[in-house]
This record gives sequence, structure tokens and C-alpha cells, in this order.
Amino acid sequence: MLDSLIGPYREIAWVLPFWPILVFAFVAALPGTWLCKQIALKFGVVDKPDGSVKTHKQPVAYLGGIGILLGFAAGVLAGMIYLDQSEMSRAYLKLLIGILAGASVACFVGIVDDLLDIKPYKKLLGQIVAAVILISVGIKPNISAFLSPFGIEIPGMLETILVVPIVIFFVLGATNSLNLLDGLDGLCAGVTVIITVAMLLLSIHLATWNTNDIGDPIRLTISLALLGAVLGFLPFNRHPAKIFMGDAGSMLLGFVVAAMMILFASRSPRWWMASILVLGLPILDTAVALVRRLLNKRPLFVSDRGHIYDQLIDRGIPLKKTVRICYLLSGLYALSGMVLTQLRTRYAGLVFLIVIIISAVIVWKKGFLKMEGLRGVVRKEITN
Repeated sequence: MLDSLIGPYREIAWVLPFWPILVFAFVAALPGTWLCKQIALKFGVVDKPDGSVKTHKQPVAYLGGIGILLGFAAGVLAGMIYLDQSEMSRAYLKLLIGILAGASVACFVGIVDDLLDIKPYKKLLGQIVAAVILISVGIKPNISAFLSPFGIEIPGMLETILVVPIVIFFVLGATNSLNLLDGLDGLCAGVTVIITVAMLLLSIHLATWNTNDIGDPIRLTISLALLGAVLGFLPFNRHPAKIFMGDAGSMLLGFVVAAMMILFASRSPRWWMASILVLGLPILDTAVALVRRLLNKRPLFVSDRGHIYDQLIDRGIPLKKTVRICYLLSGLYALSGMVLTQLRTRYAGLVFLIVIIISAVIVWKKGFLKMEGLRGVVRKEITN
């Protein structure tokens, strides 16, 4: 299995010219985030503590998502310049512009929510618009590749129809899972770094196997741009946070991660399952929140202190240690996803189910689905 980690069709050195993308993204995001902090403080765009869900001690600047977007855009533009000098074509430009446009829409919707506190359904509509942009530029899963190992064939028209709800599901799922995970200093950004590193490693693996002349450089460009952007933001977001990413940042991160998941979904079923496992912690936290609210007959779209990270803190674990535990869990899910890609599909499916079952049993046994104490503290709309 280990022999297949580096493919025989491209040297690993083929990846090296892409690394300036990471540098450009980081260099743009770092001062960009600092500038956003200054602007937010000057105009009073801050997140005020409320003593229940928002437990920070003093107002903290918002608009960090704009700093992340600046870094991501710089990285993508650097990728366009590099590819244009080598093997760039209209196909590359179309895909990169589509992802950047969708990310900008997701960020804009988040900014509006941070400033005006819009209704949840309006945020969902904005996320759907971002998803439609992906579809319009041709970023969609290969359903035939997923079904063919099972001996199932579907007409081309039906596949085209099915692509729309699947892409929307990917975008809504990833965007809202990362949005819900944004509840502690450095948590969402740090977990995104872990997720993106895993996706970068998988992208390098696929590139050495020369799996797709267009997909390989696109995956490398997007993963490096996202990684650099989040690394440029994270120093300001570590505890005690000097700026929050807000919905603008979490929705942006979720959208780009969703786009990466869809790019991996052009492969066999195990790559679909791998991309889901890599995003395991945000998915688990979202599932726990929704199931717990259903079991306890609480509104689904009302925030509370029942997220996994909140419950760890309420059990006496310090904030920094809680964040480190979440990093470890995210790393384990990411590692499981990477291992999955090296297995035969039937074995990958078995491992996938085992990971899900183990996660569900732990959540149940440790009482994460109970609604008690501070877990019942609610607010009018989701921000955590």
C-alpha cells in the first residue's frame, strides 16, 4: 500500500512550483487580517459577550473573514499567473474563477449576517447561490464513477439532474458544519488547517499519479491558497483572540472545503468517503447538535452550549486544552480519510462504517446527546 503513495507518472518535484501560492496567500492574509481588525474596532464592528453562549470577556473585532478572503484571493491569483506561464487554458481559469467567485459570495453573505443578523433561510439562499456557481463552471461530482463499481449505470441526463442537489448538499453541509464549529478561539481556523493539510497531501498523491490534467493543478492551487490564508489569520485568532472570523470567515472556509470535496468526488467511491472523513470533526459536531436538539425537542436553528467543544469546557477542561483535543480528533479523522484512499473500495467502505459506528457509540456513552445545565442556554440564531 505504501508503495502507491507516490505515483510513477509525475515526479514529486512537479509540485514544487506551486508552493509560492502558499506564500502569497499567507503574506496577503496576515496584514489583511490586522487591517480588518483595525477597521472593525474603529467602526464598532465587534462581537459582544452575552454571558451564555458568547463567553469571551470583552468585545472582540469581527471581519476576520475578509482577511481570509484577501489571502485566499491572492493565492488563487498567484496560481493563475503560474499556470498561465505553463499549461494554463481557459478551463483552468474558468474553474479557479468559479471557486473564487463562490467563495466571495459565501463571504459576502456572512458579512451581511455579521452586520445585520439576517434570518437563517436567507443565509441558506446565499449558500445555494454559491453552490450554483460551482455547478455553472463545471465543478461537480462524477456520479457514474461512484456507481460503476456497484454495476449501476445511469443515463447522462439523469446524472446531470442529480448533480445539482448533490453539490448543494455538499456546500450547505460543509459551510454550516464549519460555521457551527466556530465557537472557541482558534478552533475553526485550526481545524481547517488540519483539514486542508490532509487535502493538500491527497492532492499531491493524485498529482504524482497524473489523474487529471485539469483537476490536479486546481486541487493543488486551491488547497495551498486556503492553507496560506488560514495560517495568516490564525495568529490573530489564537486565545485570547484579537479578531473573530465571524460568519464571513466560517462560511468562506466551508464553501472552499466543499469545493475541494467535490473535486475529490470525481474519483472512485472511496475518495467520496475519504473527503467526508477528512471533514469528520465538523460533521460530527453538527450531527451531535442536531440530534441532541431533536431528541430533547428543542428548535434546530437556535444556538446553545451543547456543542462538543462547549461540553468539554463545561466538564472542567480548560479552553486551550479543549482546542487541542479538538485538533487531535480532527487529525485522527483526517488520517483515517487519507488511509481510506489507499484501500480497496470494499475495505474502505467497511472502515468508513466502523469509524462512524465508533464515533456514534462514544458520543452516546459520554452523554453528549443530553440536554442539561448550560447546554440548554439558547439564543435567537445560530452563530456558534
